[in-house]
Amino acid sequence: MFTRSMFDTPDMAEQGRLLNEVSRLVEVGTLKTTFAESFGTISAANLRRAHALIESGRAKGKIVLQGWA
Repeated sequence: MFTRSMFDTPDMAEQGRLLNEVSRLVEVGTLKTTFAESFGTISAANLRRAHALIESGRAKGKIVLQGWA
């Protein structure tokens, strides 16, 4: 997905067009994200919760922890 920007290809502007199109398709429901759950801000407790879900084998999709700085 990011080959153009990594290698500064002549058609690098195409990357923005592609990302905009993907965004549009997600918004209209043609593409579905793999987002499943958000456990809020990164903390030891939330990290343990996320890890426990992954270890349980019941996790489906991406688990999000926010606030990385």
